[in-house]
Amino acid sequence: MNNVKKKWVISGMVAAAVTVAAGLLAMYLLPLDLRERSPIQPLAFSHKVHAGNNGIACLFCHRYAPKSPVAGIPAVADCRACHQFISPEAPEIKKLMGYWDRREPIPWVRVYWLPDHVYFPHMMHVRARLDCAACHGKVAAMERITRTVHLKMGWCLDCHRQHRASIDCWTCHI
Repeated sequence: MNNVKKKWVISGMVAAAVTVAAGLLAMYLLPLDLRERSPIQPLAFSHKVHAGNNGIACLFCHRYAPKSPVAGIPAVADCRACHQFISPEAPEIKKLMGYWDRREPIPWVRVYWLPDHVYFPHMMHVRARLDCAACHGKVAAMERITRTVHLKMGWCLDCHRQHRASIDCWTCHI
C-alpha cells in the first residue's frame, strides 16, 4: 500500500474513532431519561377537557393515589360509565367503546416513571396535601399530558426541604 492510501485509511480510522467517541460522550452527558415527554396515546384523551373544562378532580380517576404508592389509571369501565351518555358518537369515544367491546385494557403509554430503587408513595404526598401539579404540572390545562418535571434526586430533595419532609435516604430508597 502506498503512503497516500495509508494516510487516507489512517485519516478515515481517526475520523471514525472521533465520531464514535463524540457519540458516546453525548450519550454519557445526556440524561438517561430520553423517552418522549408527551407520548402519543392510544386515545386522544384531553386532561384539559376533563380536569380543566369539566373540573373533574385528579382523584376521581386516579382513585388509588390516596391509599397506594401508585395513582392508578381508570378502568375502561369507568370511562365507559360516563361516555355511554356523554359524546357517544365522537370518534375517540367510539375507539374507547371498541376497547370495552373487545374486553381489552387501554394500552396507555406511561409518561412518568422512577428507577426501581426509588420508592414514591402517592398516598404520602396526597396525605401531605401536596397539589398534584407540584410534580405533574398544570395538567388541567394540557390537551395532551406532558412530563413537565424531570424527577431527579436533587429536585425531590429540594421539595422535601421546602416542605420540611424527611431527607433520610430510607424515606425514598429501598
